[in-house]
Amino acid sequence: MTRIRKAYVDTPAGQVHYRQHGGGSGTPIVFLHQTASSGAMWEEVMRRLPQDRPLYALDTPGFGGSFDPEGFQPMEQYAAWVLAAIDGIGLKRFHICGHHTGACIGVDIAAKNPDRVASLAMIGPVPLTQEERDAFRQHYQKPMSPTADGSYLLQTWEYLRGLGAHSDLTLHHREVVDTLRAWMGRFQVYTAVWDQDFIGLMKQVRCPMHLMCAPDDVLMPFLDRARELRPDATSKVLKGANFEPDQDPEGTTAEIVAFLARAEAAVAA
Repeated sequence: MTRIRKAYVDTPAGQVHYRQHGGGSGTPIVFLHQTASSGAMWEEVMRRLPQDRPLYALDTPGFGGSFDPEGFQPMEQYAAWVLAAIDGIGLKRFHICGHHTGACIGVDIAAKNPDRVASLAMIGPVPLTQEERDAFRQHYQKPMSPTADGSYLLQTWEYLRGLGAHSDLTLHHREVVDTLRAWMGRFQVYTAVWDQDFIGLMKQVRCPMHLMCAPDDVLMPFLDRARELRPDATSKVLKGANFEPDQDPEGTTAEIVAFLARAEAAVAA
């Protein structure tokens, strides 16, 4: 079995770190992670997917090994940075699979680049009203800044326990490390998430769309709304709290494989 490779791609704003796996002539898949993870959250799925197409998991700017943004930027800027990285890798047409914040970036790219995005799969779509965005802003946007007594370390550990990472100690540890690295990036990108008109962008997407979420994911209450907004999209309930690709890698992989088969068959027809 080939190993997942890690590399950097240069963009005008800085270097973006990514993981690459697979090969072949199939249309590539670009995986985008949630806040405050990194592309590592997609490794279990990447290992299980057929190796008939290139697979790329990017670290969003401010996370993992990628460059740190200066100040607060809108979601369209994060999407532009990611697209610049995709251009740098050399991808012309690709599928997108985004989780939470990755779905926010993915829906922006898909809506504005219909000639390049072959399909859009989202775990935890974010079709929130303004009131709901303001409520999430109050709960999730506060930065867990470093403290002299180290109390922020336990605060981060417990925060991720509350999201369900504690089901696996290795996962919990990895997510804590990623969140500590991105303590400012988390604050910055959540500002962009709550300011984004996700609903408007979702309505503009013209490629095949697949919606997924787990019952105990914080965004599960909004899956039905996403289905109503896009009745043409297919959907599936997964397992795994807010960490579906790690906690339900078989189910997540199976859904991606089935969705891509449908999407590509429709294009071929």
